[in-house]
Amino acid sequence: MAQQSGGDKITRNIVIGMVALVVAVGIAFSLLGNKSIGGAAIPSSVSKSDGYGIVFNANLTGKPVVDLWEDFQCPICQRFETTNGSYMQTLITEKRAKVVFHLLSFIGPESILAANAGACAADEGKFLQFHSYLYAHQSATENAGLWSTGGLLSAGAAVGLTSSTFKSCVTNAKYGDWVTNVANDGATKKIDSTPTVYVNGKAIDRNTQYFDPLAFSAAVEGKK
Repeated sequence: MAQQSGGDKITRNIVIGMVALVVAVGIAFSLLGNKSIGGAAIPSSVSKSDGYGIVFNANLTGKPVVDLWEDFQCPICQRFETTNGSYMQTLITEKRAKVVFHLLSFIGPESILAANAGACAADEGKFLQFHSYLYAHQSATENAGLWSTGGLLSAGAAVGLTSSTFKSCVTNAKYGDWVTNVANDGATKKIDSTPTVYVNGKAIDRNTQYFDPLAFSAAVEGKK
């Protein structure tokens, strides 16, 4: 038998990894179900009617509504952030869209911890800075310890989150039940991959619009 080439081995390993991730996602959804945890602590910027998402420009009218489902450990989410992160922030700061971030936890325990920490950062008014930092420093290996409690506290400190309130929120997983509620809402809406983007309640095309900045802005605002 001819020796298998290195390229073939790499392809095989990628396929195996993708299959394992799909299976893990399916298991996570079956375990979570779709029932919300009543009485869960939620960040001040979160709206239950918006799927427990972290909302910017909540009262904006007559503008697009962008919903982003993401996982801080997802490498494709990192690519999406690299491509569109600055534009998303511009949509928010210039009040050109209502933007809702849904922090999912498909990939494992560090995704759960990171989502909780994102909520803690939102309470301190530094969600966007923390969000950008986590993607800019994402580990090549999932659940390898980077976004442990200590790692997340260090990430927070890097963007000016040093208050005792933030530290307690992260350390005690204040929003752990909220993370579950976000996941359950995503399951109810059949969000089965990250990133997923809806504009005005409709999914846009991940194959043509996610990673082309012009196509993405046109999908959001109709600009070309």
